[in-house]
Amino acid sequence: MKSVKEVNEIINNSLLSPGRRIYCSGNAATPQAFLRQMASDQSITDVELLSVLLLGDVGSVFDEDVCRRITHRVIFNSHHSRGAVNKGLAKYQLIHLSDIPRQVKEFLKPDVVLVSVSGPDNGGNYSLGTTVEGVMAAIHSAKAQNGLVIAERNDRMPFILGTTVPEEVIDYIVDVDYDLPVSPVKKPDELADRIANLIAHLYIEDGSTIQYGIGEVPEAVTRAIIDKGVKDLGIRTELFADAMRTLVEKGIVTNRYLNNPFSIASIFLSGNRGGYNWMDFNSSIQSRPSDKTNSILNIARHPKMIAINSAIGVDLHGNIWADSLDARKIYSGVGGQADFLRGAYLSEGGVPIIAMKSSTDNGLSKIQDKCPEGITTTAIAADPVIIVTEYGAFDPRGLSITEHAVGIAHLAAPEARENLLRHIYDSGQFHNPSQYLRNGIPKGFFPYENFVGMSLK
Repeated sequence: MKSVKEVNEIINNSLLSPGRRIYCSGNAATPQAFLRQMASDQSITDVELLSVLLLGDVGSVFDEDVCRRITHRVIFNSHHSRGAVNKGLAKYQLIHLSDIPRQVKEFLKPDVVLVSVSGPDNGGNYSLGTTVEGVMAAIHSAKAQNGLVIAERNDRMPFILGTTVPEEVIDYIVDVDYDLPVSPVKKPDELADRIANLIAHLYIEDGSTIQYGIGEVPEAVTRAIIDKGVKDLGIRTELFADAMRTLVEKGIVTNRYLNNPFSIASIFLSGNRGGYNWMDFNSSIQSRPSDKTNSILNIARHPKMIAINSAIGVDLHGNIWADSLDARKIYSGVGGQADFLRGAYLSEGGVPIIAMKSSTDNGLSKIQDKCPEGITTTAIAADPVIIVTEYGAFDPRGLSITEHAVGIAHLAAPEARENLLRHIYDSGQFHNPSQYLRNGIPKGFFPYENFVGMSLK
């Protein structure tokens, strides 16, 4: 390993020569100094850059003139890449998170890897920090081609246990000093609390294994779990955020019923600096590549796996979309939603859940008659996914397509619900829809009103 003092000594057209395919770690481990140098060095041309959710001060790497020199392959959008992807200036890769390592090794085959690391530890090993996902596969690919692994070492990067690389794997390293990206979450509102209380009341119990991400609803679910008083939870998740840290600190997460004493994740993201300090050499959490964390078979081995994910929309059949707004307007990425929904369903006592507010901030219903034409669905109608909004929970298991439609319509806000039900009853396309209401409640539907007044205990 060669240590250098300046970023431009290693991020230049000599090492990043035309034809190189570069894999770059993302999320809070985005090597920001490297990407800014790539954006500013106009001699770096005709290279490809693979990335998963680039965060931090790296927006310039997606400027239009930079996109003419660097071909981006974006596996998951951040706010930086969204514009370039949707203007046709960058490629969007449709890949499940569980499949990133395999596609990286077998098909994409990068020969340069840019990473952000912490360390070394007493054994001379470096942590890949807050993001692993496909990084190890990219390193193996690069080394198999006599390529390069180039690292930023940031003292502010926590040393996350579980996945490390020895010093000899890294070809060049430079010391940097900047804060890691954070993702503060606003306080959950009443609608998020309603959704969370339903989920905790109906599905989370002692010994459950949980997966969820970041945002209002996960924060509210954490609070509902605490209020319910459940114990001995386990964590297996693709993204570990502050909400889960709270459960660990309170002793609610023990991983007692898992085959390991620690919580497993592939990506770590905090709302503040304190969260990253907490992760540093913390033996209660470990990082793993996404083909391990998101393996459907591995997820299914955990008891009572409760996977809680969000979505942009759902139609009356039960098709769910989460990465795009229409067929050509990509918002985020496929990610690991399908991995966890299907793994949770195969788990003994497991439950796959989509949790979302019924309407957008602009008042548009997220419950629609049909999914937008050509859109990518992260769960199809045949996936037995429980859907929860502030109006109730709908369980499609064992139900027909008409029973799906009537139940899902009841997840919508009142005006949208009436419009959807009118269409169902009047269209003639559904089999006897009126027979699927019992005392005004559809099959498989649990109204929020029935929850009010019940104890979480």
